[in-house]
Amino acid sequence: MDDRAAQPRQVEVCDSIDALAPDEWNALHGADNPFVRHEYLAALEHTDCVGANTGWQPCHLVLRGADGGIDGAVPLYLKTESWGEYVFDFAWAQAYAQAGMAYYPKLVGAIPYTPVPGARLLVAPGADAGETAALLLQASRQLADQSEASSVHFLFPRDEQLPALKGAGFELRKDCQFHWHNADYATFDDFLGRMKSRKAKKIRRERRRVAEAGIRFEWFDGDRVADAPWDDLYRFYASTFFARGRPPYFPPALFAELCNTMPEQLVVILARRDDLPVAAAICFRTDERFYGRYWGADGDYHSLHFETCYYQGIDYCIANGLRAFEPGTQGEHKLVRGFDPTVTWAAHWIAHPGFRKAIGNWLADERRSVDDYVNAAREHLPWRTSE
Repeated sequence: MDDRAAQPRQVEVCDSIDALAPDEWNALHGADNPFVRHEYLAALEHTDCVGANTGWQPCHLVLRGADGGIDGAVPLYLKTESWGEYVFDFAWAQAYAQAGMAYYPKLVGAIPYTPVPGARLLVAPGADAGETAALLLQASRQLADQSEASSVHFLFPRDEQLPALKGAGFELRKDCQFHWHNADYATFDDFLGRMKSRKAKKIRRERRRVAEAGIRFEWFDGDRVADAPWDDLYRFYASTFFARGRPPYFPPALFAELCNTMPEQLVVILARRDDLPVAAAICFRTDERFYGRYWGADGDYHSLHFETCYYQGIDYCIANGLRAFEPGTQGEHKLVRGFDPTVTWAAHWIAHPGFRKAIGNWLADERRSVDDYVNAAREHLPWRTSE
């Protein structure tokens, strides 16, 4: 073990990720997730997706050893509203208001606008993980007190970080996403071979309808990702937000920066008809996992969403040997397409004792409901009954 763990350690608050060295941040355990990387967090800051007037004010926690190196860190934000979190606490804010109290500001350890599980308590190689996590959590509560924040929230932490969060007095919240897992499939047909015949037949029919519409697909990744038609891609991306009456979270500049700083983790799935782009999915990857993030289309084509967002992603995972595919939140329609119900978590520390108890009781009931939902969802998976 690195002897830094025995030395006096100091916590600092950084209002910009640029105050930290990219190599040192990315060397922390957990920063292999593309959304935790320094480059991703920096792009959010450089393109004003976070910062003043966005509701996401960076206040990253950094734990330094006696040698000045980073022993641990938390991507942390002071929030003045709850948009872009995907763990809904609007009812809590309303309850505070009815009681004549302020719920905002609050502190959130999360990746803005990104409901992807990953490490939230980052630890340097050689540092004591338990002690480092405890110090970071203590520092987060102290910062909440100094900031007059009502609470501290960690959204979509990894399962292995739950004991540290629970031990520090955080209440756990359970939810469910749908993830695909690669059982060493050689081809897409190999994957379909695990399914009940009528389920596989439906997927083949959906794929055939897209092909019969004259739509073909191209993948852009690595060095080629910058060559994708980004003007079209951004139009597709923005259209999904405008359809819901909201502006898009990200400007074109964010994607341009990511193409420059982390192209090896970007993947574009582009659909063309008569050589014209008609739809796309903007995705991310690691050596093990594939993340579907943003999609949009120019028109309404039968089954195009399923093909672009799910089947092409499965094809990509099989072709590249990736072990798992996380296509995003919600969507029970993913079940019949081979995406397993997968538990996700959040953790909440509420400063006010009365609200802490009430919310804790509510979360206990919700966890039981989520357990029932996950068990029921598994009954609708498409696998042959012999499995």
